[in-house]
Amino acid sequence: MNQTIRQLLDTAGLLLTDTGEPAKPAATTVPAASAAAAASRCRGAAFALRVALESAVADRLTAYRAPRAIREGTQRAAFLWLRGCAEAGTARQAKAVWSQLCLGCHYHQYEIGPTEDQVRAWHTEVAAIVALLAR
Repeated sequence: MNQTIRQLLDTAGLLLTDTGEPAKPAATTVPAASAAAAASRCRGAAFALRVALESAVADRLTAYRAPRAIREGTQRAAFLWLRGCAEAGTARQAKAVWSQLCLGCHYHQYEIGPTEDQVRAWHTEVAAIVALLAR
């Protein structure tokens, strides 16, 4: 696992553990602002996890000398090519969590966004997949 991927995983973990609260209690606290900050941290962690997964897939494709068009093309093409570079279960799991992360990263006015529990589960799953792809 390269240093960038490790830093992205650590950043996602920090975003999930950071409460966003100031060191000293503020005189006025707004619950809505706190909820918005938590949602923003969860979405930011999801972005970091998605980039970490995409970087791990790119590293694996590079190690297996995938064509440049695949490495630098769409992620869908990269995940299709990954089937030949990793175990089938790992490739399927990577594609599935990547799809979930993509949904969690996109902002929709009618959706709340990913919950902290969802992002924690994704963090665990991405860390496991990155470790499998680094072998």
